[in-house]
Amino acid sequence: MLLLHIDQFKHTTMTSRRSFLKTSAVLSAGLLVAPQLFAYDKKYIGLQLYTVRDAMGKDAAGTLAKVAQIGYNSVEAGYANGKFYGLDGKAFGALLKQNNLIMPSCHYQLGEASATAKGTILNGWDKAVDDAAAVGLKYMVCAWLAPSERGSLDHYKKLAEDFNKAGQACKKAGIQFCYHNHDFEFIQEDGKYPYQTLLDNSDKNLVKMEIDLYWLTKAKQDPIALIEKHPGRFPLWHIKDMDNTSKQMFTEVGNGVIDFKKIFTHSDKAGLKYFFVEQDICPGNPFDSISQSITYIKKNLV
Repeated sequence: MLLLHIDQFKHTTMTSRRSFLKTSAVLSAGLLVAPQLFAYDKKYIGLQLYTVRDAMGKDAAGTLAKVAQIGYNSVEAGYANGKFYGLDGKAFGALLKQNNLIMPSCHYQLGEASATAKGTILNGWDKAVDDAAAVGLKYMVCAWLAPSERGSLDHYKKLAEDFNKAGQACKKAGIQFCYHNHDFEFIQEDGKYPYQTLLDNSDKNLVKMEIDLYWLTKAKQDPIALIEKHPGRFPLWHIKDMDNTSKQMFTEVGNGVIDFKKIFTHSDKAGLKYFFVEQDICPGNPFDSISQSITYIKKNLV
């Protein structure tokens, strides 16, 4: 599962060179302040590696090579107990470099449901941030909440506080913290969605959101309305389609009911920086599914 924030510089003859040097220094340092100043880079088409998780578990090197061969040049990884798929940051970073892949984002657990897990938001977060900085991550994302980690609106307010603290630690390292939604955040309690509670009670600069378009659709939410209400807060997207059946299953991008073309017209207002294809369940070989998805994306979205 970093946003670049820089001040706008006055373009005068006397200050242009100084401004250029200052801008370059800020970019090099990876500081993030004002995501709306930069549109997302369309050359990057990302894959959330959960889609090919079984293959990653068996052969991370071969899987990354295959992902790159299909045409993806960006990935979102998973981190558990101080490792990226069983590899330390240096080794995993080397694999990415070998395949000309960037890894702007990675997913993390909250850790409330598992006190023994390391490198979670609530247990060993400083080490996780150090590891993330070492491999050049721009975003650290809370991937989901286990059922026991959800609870009441008051509990979500406490989670927002935890996210603010996590986001502050990330900020010190030049990284942006985010939260990834599913559909359970849109089950109302006292007429209010837990997702809205998270938005309202977390610092909009410390806690951004990775919106999952499938789960928003599953929850009968309008992603465009959400973007309009909270501009600039959604730098990461999961591009995941829903089939046109009563089961509303995952399907390849462009093969379902979600109007990605329309949603992408609001990418600038959302503050989009990177998107990742994700298909939790594939009907057959996941590599066939991600090949189909990227073909649609190249023809229609980038």
